[in-house]
Amino acid sequence: QVQLVESGGGLVQPGGSLRLSCAASGSIFSIYTMGWYRQAPGKQRELVAAIISDGRTNYGDPVKGRFTISRDNSKNTVYLQMNSLKPEDTAVYYCNAALGGKYYWGQGTQVTVSS
Repeated sequence: QVQLVESGGGLVQPGGSLRLSCAASGSIFSIYTMGWYRQAPGKQRELVAAIISDGRTNYGDPVKGRFTISRDNSKNTVYLQMNSLKPEDTAVYYCNAALGGKYYWGQGTQVTVSS
């Protein structure tokens, strides 16, 4: 069982930046694929970014070049640095851990981009 706790969401103006953090429980964090997903009102949940155990990353097309996912295995934490934020980035952001067909989700953190 893995427990995930997100933090770092909030209100930011267009063009601004935020950094989300996701702290995970468990001693085998380093072998999990970690990801960030988001869900806006009335829309399906979509992949924002993912990072596998060897550090390779994958990004959803809407955030390429603006967002960066990283992980610190010594702290059991995954980060999402979000730059050049747009109103369409407004959503609840969820942390996800995946291993061997099992998936775990955090409770989500709200990101609102508005002037």
